[in-house]
Amino acid sequence: MPIVQRAFQDRSTDTRKMAAQIIGNMYSLTDQKDLSPYLPSVIPGLKASLLDPVPEVRTVSAKALGAMVKGMGESCFDDLLPWLMETLASEQSSVDRSGAAQGLAEVMAGLGVEKLDKLMPDVVQTASKVDIASHVRDGYIMMFIYLPLTFGDKFTPYVGPIIPCILKALADENEYVRDTALRAGQRIISMYAETAIALLLPELEQGLFDDLWRIRFSSVQLLGDLLFHISGVTGKMTTETASEDDNFGTAASNKAIISALGAERRNRVLSGLYMGRSDTQLVVRQASLHVWKIVVSNTPRTLREILPTLFTLLLGFLASTCPDKRTIAARTLGDLVRKLGEKILPEIIPILEEGLRSDKSDERQGVCIGLSEIMKSTSKDAVLVFSESLVPTVRKALCDPLEEVREAAAKTFEQLHATIGHQALDDILPTLLKQLDDEETAEFALDGLKQVMAVKSRSVLPYLVPKLTAPPVNTRVLAFLSAVAGDALTRHLGVILPALLSSLKGKLGTEDEAQELCSCQTVILSVEDEVGQRIIIEDLLEATRGTDPGLRQAAVTILNAYFARTRLDYSAHTRTLLSGLIRLLNDSNQEVLSQSWDTINSITKKLDASSQLALIDDLHRDIRSVAGDVKGQHLPGFCLPKKGVTCILPVLREGVLTGTPEQKEEAAKALGGVIKLTSPEALRPSVVNITGPLIRILGDRFAWTWKNIPLQTLKPFLPQLQTTFLKALQDSSRAVRLRAAEALGQLVSIHTKVDPLFTEQLSAIRNAEDSGVRCTMLQALRFVIQGAGSKVDPAIRKNITTTLLGMLGHDEDATRMASAGCVGELCAFLSEEELKSVLLQHVLADVSGVDWMVRHGRSLALAIAVKSAPEKLCGNEYCDTVTETILANATADRIPIATSGIRAMGYLMKHHLRTEGGSGCLQNQSSDVRLVSERVLWWVFKEPSLPSVDVNLIKPLLKTLLDNTKDKNTSVRAQSEHTIVNLLRLRQGEETMQTITAILDSASNDLLSECHRRSLKKIASQPDSNEEIDDTILT
Repeated sequence: MPIVQRAFQDRSTDTRKMAAQIIGNMYSLTDQKDLSPYLPSVIPGLKASLLDPVPEVRTVSAKALGAMVKGMGESCFDDLLPWLMETLASEQSSVDRSGAAQGLAEVMAGLGVEKLDKLMPDVVQTASKVDIASHVRDGYIMMFIYLPLTFGDKFTPYVGPIIPCILKALADENEYVRDTALRAGQRIISMYAETAIALLLPELEQGLFDDLWRIRFSSVQLLGDLLFHISGVTGKMTTETASEDDNFGTAASNKAIISALGAERRNRVLSGLYMGRSDTQLVVRQASLHVWKIVVSNTPRTLREILPTLFTLLLGFLASTCPDKRTIAARTLGDLVRKLGEKILPEIIPILEEGLRSDKSDERQGVCIGLSEIMKSTSKDAVLVFSESLVPTVRKALCDPLEEVREAAAKTFEQLHATIGHQALDDILPTLLKQLDDEETAEFALDGLKQVMAVKSRSVLPYLVPKLTAPPVNTRVLAFLSAVAGDALTRHLGVILPALLSSLKGKLGTEDEAQELCSCQTVILSVEDEVGQRIIIEDLLEATRGTDPGLRQAAVTILNAYFARTRLDYSAHTRTLLSGLIRLLNDSNQEVLSQSWDTINSITKKLDASSQLALIDDLHRDIRSVAGDVKGQHLPGFCLPKKGVTCILPVLREGVLTGTPEQKEEAAKALGGVIKLTSPEALRPSVVNITGPLIRILGDRFAWTWKNIPLQTLKPFLPQLQTTFLKALQDSSRAVRLRAAEALGQLVSIHTKVDPLFTEQLSAIRNAEDSGVRCTMLQALRFVIQGAGSKVDPAIRKNITTTLLGMLGHDEDATRMASAGCVGELCAFLSEEELKSVLLQHVLADVSGVDWMVRHGRSLALAIAVKSAPEKLCGNEYCDTVTETILANATADRIPIATSGIRAMGYLMKHHLRTEGGSGCLQNQSSDVRLVSERVLWWVFKEPSLPSVDVNLIKPLLKTLLDNTKDKNTSVRAQSEHTIVNLLRLRQGEETMQTITAILDSASNDLLSECHRRSLKKIASQPDSNEEIDDTILT
């Protein structure tokens, strides 16, 4: 015994096996009393051998255990059965479970049938449970492999109860459980073939047609084993041949199967196997083909024999709710046609037609799938022969109430078209189109068309598009079908887009407009390739350039709908789009304006920062272009209520804030252009968005852009703007300084507390070292006086007056002229006493012995005073003195004094002409004086609203001006002609000229006629200049 015990621990398999055999034999040959003392020392080694990895060791150990239990009785092994049951459910290894199952089977055999009867109900129940761990189920099913071996025929009563457990386990999700169940099934078949036919065959038949492919696979394998057993072949041979129809079966095996199963059952089993050859799963197809080849001797003959049974099963499959089953049935039908030839079509087609009339939707769907497969396997001629039956069948199925049937019918149509070509279109599509008009079938017919399009769009579209785009255009159907048309739609856009535009144009303003637009939108959104997108954009933009307002509106409406929803990248077309759409903002149609604005907004709000910056140059060019079209008017598209300029503002704002210096400048200029094109009301909502970034980034460089912004809306920004503009007054660029001065004059009109501004400006003027900066600061002061002279504190006004009067004789011409302009402007806001002091002590004071520069400054101040406050200076108190001083200045020797005097005369003359209804300077020796005189006269008579002047007063002026048309100086000649046009009011007509010719001498008349023919007529046809004659304003 010690030797045997040690042998159980030996490394050699043979040694362990022999040890187990010795123990088994000892217990079966010897008296149990002699061996019972050694039991505790032997059992551990035997248990270890029972769980050995080598199957032979496990088998011998199990038999040894059975012999020991049989020889010594169950009482000596109290803990053995519990240990075996526990190991049977071990999670660690299938080897352990197999050893325990084998050991348990041998022990039960040693204890007799009574023990089997006692334990089997529990084993069967546990193996049937689905809510237990898979390894436990696996262990219990292993019992069904070993119990038949140990009990033999005594186990027959339990074959029936264990078959459902085995079949259920064959579909288990765990492969090791399925393998165990298959081995158990094969063991039952090999040992109880006759019993199995009655008990197992019905279950296997059912399994062949199960929804789960794993059960179908296992059923084929077990059925094969059963048929092999009945027919007496091994089934282990290879069946891989060149043709799937090669057979290895014999007539004898066929007879054996028929005698064992009966003809009806044999037909059902072989039908199931044949259908398995067309299974959706490869392993099922391979297993079915293997079994079929071995048990069937002649495939075509066998098929004819089983055809009625097979067809009954196929129709059931075609009506199944399981998609796999319908596909299997359809494939089998196709295979049947291939095997048996087209001769069986007359039998099949009527049955399928009948199936299409079934109330079961699944059966109707299956029929369509079957028809597809049949057509795949049939020649064109055969299909054409049966087309009279097939076409109505397909047509009916395409309009079926159930979507799945229509979908299957579309695939049938695809196959029909592939087989018989264009005839399929002519036979089926016209009927479908007609059914669209029938309320009952319209919905189904439309979806049928859609399903057909989904599978055959390239063939169907060329047929459908001409019919659907012919007036009246059926946009609803087009929209529905375009969703599944794919790339094929692009080829027909040249026909579809004009049709959509025409249809939408006809529905504009009606209750159908929204639905029509929705359909148009669906069609163009279905185009997802770059070529199609380019065609859509280019064709619709081209349509917006047309003369037909309805088409323009339709085109831009579709564009708006497209860009509101499209997810495609259209960045390559952004510039072209914006250019075309901004041009549409000048359209006369209000709806076109609104749609164009919305489209621009849809495009710009999706742009990232870099794309926005890249557009700034083009955007500025487009804005300049449209500004040229509106000729100084507002752009209608920028003046839409609640919309304004917010559609393009984000792009310009991005340029102002984050662009390069060049982009910032371009964006600011574009913004200025936009502001000029927009009404104050439309600008108001965007003021904060415009003003904020410009103050922060460009206030010191582009101050001029404020000019067009509604001033009241700028109140929140007053402190920042004032600081910005005052800083800009000291900029190195003269243009920036002048714009800042102008902007400050605009801004001061909404200022409530102006005293600090005046004080700051006065201080800056006093401390300015650069003469250019000082001049622009004086100009700014003048503009501020114009806008807020009445608001300033008297004490500050006095300081300003004193400083300015002290600068009237300044050495620098520009400073002298700018300060004189300020003094003249200030006269309009001085009190009576202050005005008297300024006029009598400075402006109108005696000039004898005074330096000419002081006299020049005073003459300039007087001219501007007459211009800005004519009522005060031409009142009774100062009238004579003012007139006398002006005449003295106009005839002064110094040309600058004379020219300022002449300008003053012009301002005075204009005032007198306005309120009540000189020609020596025109003949002055100095051409400068003559030129200024002419310019002043041109300016005086420029306003059409002035009252008519007595022709006798005009006569001497006209004669002198006519003489000047022959002057040697080109500028004098040209200006004299422009002045004559205004003097004779030739832009309003020729009445004044005809009146004065009556009192002119013949020489002057000839000169006037010649001058009129040569240049006056042409000048009168052109708009007048807006030039200012005030030379104290810097430009």
